[in-house]
Amino acid sequence: MRSFFHIHCKNFKFLRNNLCRSYNIATTTVAPLTTTKKIVVIMGATGCGKSKLSIDLATRGFNSEIINSDKIQVSKGLDITTNKISINEQSGVVHHLLGEFSGPELFSPSDFRHTADNRITDIINRRKLPLIVGGSNSFIYALLSNQFNPGVDVFGEINPVQCISKELRYHCCFILVDVLTPVLNRYLFQRVDEMMNSGMYEELEEFFAKNGFSDRNTGIRKAIGVPEMEGYFRNLKNCTTVQEKCRLYEEAVREIKENTKELAEKQVRKIQRLRESGWDLQKVDATEALRAKMSPENSKIPATEIWERQVVLPSMKIVKQFLLE
Repeated sequence: MRSFFHIHCKNFKFLRNNLCRSYNIATTTVAPLTTTKKIVVIMGATGCGKSKLSIDLATRGFNSEIINSDKIQVSKGLDITTNKISINEQSGVVHHLLGEFSGPELFSPSDFRHTADNRITDIINRRKLPLIVGGSNSFIYALLSNQFNPGVDVFGEINPVQCISKELRYHCCFILVDVLTPVLNRYLFQRVDEMMNSGMYEELEEFFAKNGFSDRNTGIRKAIGVPEMEGYFRNLKNCTTVQEKCRLYEEAVREIKENTKELAEKQVRKIQRLRESGWDLQKVDATEALRAKMSPENSKIPATEIWERQVVLPSMKIVKQFLLE
């Protein structure tokens, strides 16, 4: 799904070099890192292109390794359902905390704070730049806040925005990949259909055949798609006609789409609270790139070129300036 931004044209190198000159960005390596603990954090709602951008940055001379900050993707299994970036899409970039853990419960924010902190230290000691990438803002806050309290939900609506600490443990560069809500929702719905047609159905069918059904959603079972399709497979044996099976399937897919949309909305609200509290999130807009991907016949410019111009190059400029500070 993420691979739609991959470049497949012979003239791309020429295009990139011209664009880089217009943004005053070097196309080779940037200045080496200092001993300061600098990290880059890529944020945004699910489906906005965070993983793709992280690969673009890591392979453009920033000598980076990526730390996954998605609380579902840290767990092993269900790679399609949890939308983990594939080995091919990783383009040789080292990824940390991606499908590394298994157990009855999900990795907690406190677990992430401790584990990711050790990985960051290791990456920096090897003179590389850590890229923190994922949609779990509770993980990002737990890792970065100097005053993290696991007993306080800083994103809870009953708590004032002032409870969010602005004091950070690292020197951070935040990049927020933004997409207009109607465009993002349309893309998320399309992505669910693509995932189901690309092996998600079979993956979940095998998962339930091996692990059975459960009355409690714990661990990887909390991933969007698992409880919705569990209801489908539970009731499938009671369907006597093709029409009933189709109706049951369509209802499960509709629930997956609505729950994915709701997740994106929650993520955006949490990001907004961070911005309101004073976190300096520098925004890049991926709206037109997603719009062009979904309707290439209506776009005069290829989605890959829009992504390069409006997302990758501005992000490179932001990171370069951050490293030179």
